[in-house]
Amino acid sequence: MWGDISISFLLAFVTAFVITPYTIRLAKKVGAVDIPGDRRINKNPMPRLGGLAVICGFFISVLYLVISMTIEKKIDFHEDNLYLKLIGIFLGMFVLEVVCYVDDVKGIMPITKLIGQIIASLIVISFGVRISDLSIPFKENSIIINEVLSYIITLGWMVGITNAINLIDGLDGLSSGITLISCVSLLMVFTLNESPLIAIILITALAGSIVGFLPYNFNPAKTFIGDVGSNFMGFALSKIGRAHV
Repeated sequence: MWGDISISFLLAFVTAFVITPYTIRLAKKVGAVDIPGDRRINKNPMPRLGGLAVICGFFISVLYLVISMTIEKKIDFHEDNLYLKLIGIFLGMFVLEVVCYVDDVKGIMPITKLIGQIIASLIVISFGVRISDLSIPFKENSIIINEVLSYIITLGWMVGITNAINLIDGLDGLSSGITLISCVSLLMVFTLNESPLIAIILITALAGSIVGFLPYNFNPAKTFIGDVGSNFMGFALSKIGRAHV
C-alpha cells in the first residue's frame, strides 16, 4: 500500500511542479491576470491559472494508479459501483473547472459560479456519491439519514466546502496551504481507521499536486492558484473527506 501512496504523491508532485510554469504563460496569453487595485495585495500583475497545474497533477496521478491497480487487481472498481462514482466525480470536476476557467479569464457573476457549483455537485450525487449516514462522537452506531435529506445534506456539504476554500484564497499560499494541512490530517485519519485504499490514493494525489505548486505560490508568489484551483481543491476535499468516494 505504501508503495502506491508514494507513487501517487511523487507523480502528482512532479507533474504539478513541471506544468506550473506553463500555466503562467497560458494565463498571460489568455488574459487571466490579477491586476493590482485598491482591494488587491499584489503590487504587480499576477497570472492566476496555477490551479490548472494542481488539477493536472491530481488527474495524472489518479489515472495512472487506477489503471495500475486495476491490472494488479488491488482494487475491485465494480464493487459498490466505485467506477461509476469516480466517473461522476471527474465529470463534476470538469463542469466546475470549465465555469471557473471562464471566471478567471473573463469574469462571471457570483450567482453564475454558484449555479456551476450546484450543477457539478448534482452530477456527482447522481452517480451515487452522497452522505448516507452521520457518525456521532462516542456513539458506536451511525445515524442513517433519510434519502431526500441525504441528497440535501450532500449538496450543501459539497457547495459549502468548495466555497470555504475559495473564499479564503486571499494571500500567497493560504488556500493551498490550508488544503494541504487538511490533506495530511485526512491521510492520518484514513490510515488509522483503515479507510478504502482509493480514498488514501485520492487524498495523497491531491496533497502531492499542491506541494508541487506551492513553490510558485509562496510569498513572493509567481502565480496565483485562481478560482479554477481554489474551487477544485474545495470540491475535491468535500468528496474525498467522506472516505467513501
